[in-house]
Amino acid sequence: MPSTPVRFRYLALSILCAALSAPLLTAQPAAPASDTGIHIVENLTRPADKAVPQEDDYAGYMMVYFKDQTQSAYLAISEDGYTFTDVNGGEPIFIGEHLAEQKGVRDPHITRGPDGAFYLAMTDLHIFGDRAGFRETRWQRSEERYGWGNNRALVLMKSWDLIHWSHTDFRVDLAFPELGDIDCSWAPQTTYDPVADKMMVYFTIRYNNDYANIYWSYANDDFTALETVPQKIPDIGGIDADLTLVDGTWHMFYVAGAKLFYASSTKLHDGYVGDQTRIDPETKPTEAPNVFRRLGTDTYVLMYDVYGGRPNNMGFSETKDFKTFTDIGHFNEGVMQGTNFERPKHGAVSYLTREELETVAKHWNVKLPIAQP
Repeated sequence: MPSTPVRFRYLALSILCAALSAPLLTAQPAAPASDTGIHIVENLTRPADKAVPQEDDYAGYMMVYFKDQTQSAYLAISEDGYTFTDVNGGEPIFIGEHLAEQKGVRDPHITRGPDGAFYLAMTDLHIFGDRAGFRETRWQRSEERYGWGNNRALVLMKSWDLIHWSHTDFRVDLAFPELGDIDCSWAPQTTYDPVADKMMVYFTIRYNNDYANIYWSYANDDFTALETVPQKIPDIGGIDADLTLVDGTWHMFYVAGAKLFYASSTKLHDGYVGDQTRIDPETKPTEAPNVFRRLGTDTYVLMYDVYGGRPNNMGFSETKDFKTFTDIGHFNEGVMQGTNFERPKHGAVSYLTREELETVAKHWNVKLPIAQP
């Protein structure tokens, strides 16, 4: 791995950042549920009967993703990890106009914390904000100086049931002036650090329209703010990191030059070793790796966004050892299927208990079992 940041030009990448003239922390008032099915609440309370799921409790999957057409995020569920159904009939439930200072969200990532809650993080950016009438310029700051998108905020949300959510729009640059004049912060993901016993958010920061690296920070318990000054994960020059802990080893997939690469470490924050071998089987630009395990097996699925495809799509590979990978195709072009949606972007997968799966299905009127398309 290189010992200094690797230089990348990101004008061609569809991952994203944008300046915000928002306050440091914007806790949005409760929004009407409308027909999206979610409720933004001012005070999120843990249900008295909420138990922390164990491995054997999981009986299904959920996937968040977004689309350029709406600048909003979606939720799909699956019983087998192969066939997913969008809970809102292919319409978004996380509306960028309601949640983001720029009126658009991208790069959603969801995970389960050790408390049993769901943690959702997204990039605050509307790439068509001028066309939509939300601003008068293409980006909020100079593209020549700050590059494509140039955002500085992250959307942080937490829920116990996937229906009621807390919500904060967090300006990274204002919270941590020590970072200096950052171009952007994007593609946040969250994981649990068992050593610190904290939820950790890791995301990409770019400087000088050239140098992009992966940074990490601990979040507060309410998931309304980052508590520690973001620190760079050394020796990884890239973007869109995804971290998975397996048997004491952290497996990292990340993006450099619109290709997926792999590195590993026994430490969460540093010590990653890898090489410059492209992991994904694509010949077109890719980004947004995400790994999930097929329940009851030792098989892991590497999901990624083939954003350079025309049309774009999500691609999938399987591995048991994080060394050899089997290509299993694209969404709706192989074993991975969507029953009522297609061409998702920048997705992430986590797990549901049988009770949660049935509750979500009932709330959004999704019929179980999910039939093959």
